[in-house]
Amino acid sequence: MPLLTLLLVALIQGITEFLPVSSSGHLILLPQLTGMEDQGQVIDVAVHVGTLFAVILFFWQDVRLALAGVPRVLRGKIDTQGARLAFGLAIATIPVVIFGLILKLTGWDDALRSITVIGWTMLIFGIVLYWADQTGSTDLEAPDWTPRRAIIMGLWQAVSLIPGTSRSGITITAARWLGFKREDGAKLSMLMSIPTIIAAGTLASVEVAATADVQAAKDGAIAAILSFLAALLALSLMMRLLRSVSFTPYVIYRVLLGIALLTIAYT
Repeated sequence: MPLLTLLLVALIQGITEFLPVSSSGHLILLPQLTGMEDQGQVIDVAVHVGTLFAVILFFWQDVRLALAGVPRVLRGKIDTQGARLAFGLAIATIPVVIFGLILKLTGWDDALRSITVIGWTMLIFGIVLYWADQTGSTDLEAPDWTPRRAIIMGLWQAVSLIPGTSRSGITITAARWLGFKREDGAKLSMLMSIPTIIAAGTLASVEVAATADVQAAKDGAIAAILSFLAALLALSLMMRLLRSVSFTPYVIYRVLLGIALLTIAYT
């Protein structure tokens, strides 16, 4: 695969995976709007692996805390901050796994990959994000994440399987609706991405394992490294900006892109 294609796919995935603008939507749009070769599932898995390692590294202290809590959760004890975080991440992932399997088995996952769908989800969920961000309180912080709040955010996360919705965007919307501060809501959203990406990547890896070859593996390694670097940069910038800036710039981008895509789709 041409290096330019690998670079574009990696940059798009790395930058948009954690920004509330939909990485899957942008990856679907790339070949449709440019006529470039579709990157295929091998590269999709690779760039997701890159972003996975980026978020683990960026939030390593929280990841380590959750990992330390796993043994207590397995013993039925949710009595420490780490155990509560690990349990919250586990139950928040259940809805997206179930919904993902339903879409896969029914074939709707391919049917939803259209410019029209992405245009509408970009527009609608961009407006919903603006509403939640502007009206939500800022009373809660990350340690206030209860099982109830985790499952609510998990249900919202399941909606992100519709292309253009944005996994980070919809979970941040849910966090702001629940009353989490912007930075804390974004942190929870990013931590929720870890088990979600692992689940999706595992499923996709099983499908592509039989078809991947040496060249595909080399292309995937390049794409993974590039997406890792891009994701680290995007995470750093967004978390820093959230201390002083709202989500409005991302909303404006989503609305403009949504209108542009709908214009293309209906004309």
